[in-house]
Amino acid sequence: EADPSLQALESRQEEILKRLYELKSAVDGLSKMIQTPDADFDVTNVIQTDDCSLTTNGADLDLMLGKDYGALKDIVINANPSLPPLSLLVLHSLLCERYKVLSAVHTHSSVRSVPENLLKCFGEQAKKQPRHEYQLGFTLIWKDVPKPQMKFSIQTMCPIEGEGNIARFLFSLFGQKYNAVTSTLIDSWVDTAIFQLKGGSSKEKGAVLRSMNAALGKTSWLVGNELTVADIVAWCVLQQTGSANAAPANVQKWMKSCENLAPFSSVMRLLK
Repeated sequence: EADPSLQALESRQEEILKRLYELKSAVDGLSKMIQTPDADFDVTNVIQTDDCSLTTNGADLDLMLGKDYGALKDIVINANPSLPPLSLLVLHSLLCERYKVLSAVHTHSSVRSVPENLLKCFGEQAKKQPRHEYQLGFTLIWKDVPKPQMKFSIQTMCPIEGEGNIARFLFSLFGQKYNAVTSTLIDSWVDTAIFQLKGGSSKEKGAVLRSMNAALGKTSWLVGNELTVADIVAWCVLQQTGSANAAPANVQKWMKSCENLAPFSSVMRLLK
């Protein structure tokens, strides 16, 4: 039999080599970025080299959410019904297109009453199958919380807070891989939508709409030619803040493109 200490050493060496390979890949990616002499270069071509579509295969849920707690991965989100996290409803619909999702809506005792449309925000649920036949559990609890909170079945992970952060996580379950430039721009638009378009002054909101209009004059979506979490969050914030009607031409056209996609229909029903 092999010496246990030797086996442990070999395992450790394999782990180090794996990390070195990942580090080399990251350095190679960064070296391509720093070759430009100007920080204001046009990133449109860089973005379009990302071939990331929602039609690709989903991520490995065991890898993303752990595999030690049974077949079903449970995501639980607490949200305040006074300000529904619309982007999470869109993402729920997208997840239902990709995975077999066991959906549920509940009301916490901290909330006196919840409008009927929020109790049925996931639509009419089909007859439930045994839990083990689902891939993902998605439970929304209407609760008196200052901001949306998410937990799932990995016990050692801290809760994720904030609509933008939860939306990023849920979108990652589709398995897209972006280059550094695209990832940064997506994160930037999500933050801009949450902190400036949603919570900023009227001057800040106007500036964001002008920036969106300029970006959408170059590409069909906020970042490149595929829908990303940036589009979902920004569209939902426009709906929440009532800024949609004041949006410039390119933004109006982009909003129509969002609304033509089936996953946005659940939110459209809530807004009626």
